[in-house]
Amino acid sequence: MYAEFAVAKVGKYASSESGDTVEMIERPHGGLSFVMADGQRSGKSAKVISNIATRKVISLLGEGARDGVAVRAAHDYLFAMRGGKVRADLQLLSLDLETRTIVVSRNTDCPALLIEERTVRFLEGEASPIGLYRNTRPVIHEIPIHPSMAVVIFSDGIRHAGSRIESRFDAAASIEPLLFEEPVTARLLADSLLEQAIE
Repeated sequence: MYAEFAVAKVGKYASSESGDTVEMIERPHGGLSFVMADGQRSGKSAKVISNIATRKVISLLGEGARDGVAVRAAHDYLFAMRGGKVRADLQLLSLDLETRTIVVSRNTDCPALLIEERTVRFLEGEASPIGLYRNTRPVIHEIPIHPSMAVVIFSDGIRHAGSRIESRFDAAASIEPLLFEEPVTARLLADSLLEQAIE
């Protein structure tokens, strides 16, 4: 099996530090997991929140916890530590070689994109951010692994791109033309999505 991963990020306007954090870990039973968190507020305080969330998830995955358990535990920890006064959007993308599936766990209003057979569709579902409400749970999508598939996750900077000029950015439409290029790489998808969002 051959798998590619890529991350693209740009600094936040008028802020010394972004509230987005991405971490990766090798799964104990085979595979890789990527955690992306976007902390509420801006600058250093947002970064602290996103670091708390990602580190908790990474720690539990390293001990063999399942994805949903790790995400819920990160929520419980943030809720208990900050008394429901802060929030973070959290997404967990896992390539699980034990179950031979891709698992996408979401606590965000940002959808994920699933690419199959040169077609893009949204993985959606009502998903509250972590840290605010006691019984918050992730929305989980589990997809069998097969050749030429891809999953793209992104933060609200992509989702809300263009909103200030009332021109909503369509993440799916922006990458569909790339699927007919050869080769389609993870780096191409990540960089192109970010470039088009900030144009």
